[in-house]
Amino acid sequence: MTTPMSPAGPGPTALALDAATALVLIDLQNGTLAMPTTRPAAEVLKNGVALAEAFRAHGLPVVLVRVGWSPDGGDLPTLRVDRPGPAAAPPAAFSEIPAELAALGTVIVTKRHWGAFTGTEIDLQLRRRGVRRIVLAGISTSIGVESTARAAWEHSYELVFAEDATADSDPDAHAHSFGKIFPRIGMVSATGEVIAALDALKPRD
Repeated sequence: MTTPMSPAGPGPTALALDAATALVLIDLQNGTLAMPTTRPAAEVLKNGVALAEAFRAHGLPVVLVRVGWSPDGGDLPTLRVDRPGPAAAPPAAFSEIPAELAALGTVIVTKRHWGAFTGTEIDLQLRRRGVRRIVLAGISTSIGVESTARAAWEHSYELVFAEDATADSDPDAHAHSFGKIFPRIGMVSATGEVIAALDALKPRD
């Protein structure tokens, strides 16, 4: 079990949530769940579903973010880079969210970039629901999750990371995000700790 860390220093901080909290799950969709990852995708999905069930049980928003592009690939990133992404849009099934998770979503957001804030309405959906704090997880840690986390922090959202509901294809990248980046912009936690904090929910202030 991981120990939540304060972004202001090395001391542990007890995890406390309130009604201004939402769950945001990144790219838990058929295409990414089929990729090899540091933690088995089935375990990530299982923990993601457990988190979503707990949030819905407490009447809190569950935002499911998926990545996908138009069939003609016209909205794929086109900048020249050393390691380019797909040259053509994957089939629609790549972006489908497993039924057991999709049924729990309050909002589904489709993104075209790594992060969930660029070119989407996620900030509007969260703010109009009074959200100030995000529990974040998904695949992959160093790309979709970290890009979303950095943007959320810059938008002044508090962040909690459920480490055991997050995975990456590169173990070093996963370790860097959780060891070097996430403790500076949020609190590192785990599925069971988040659910326990929900069960001790504080009212919205």
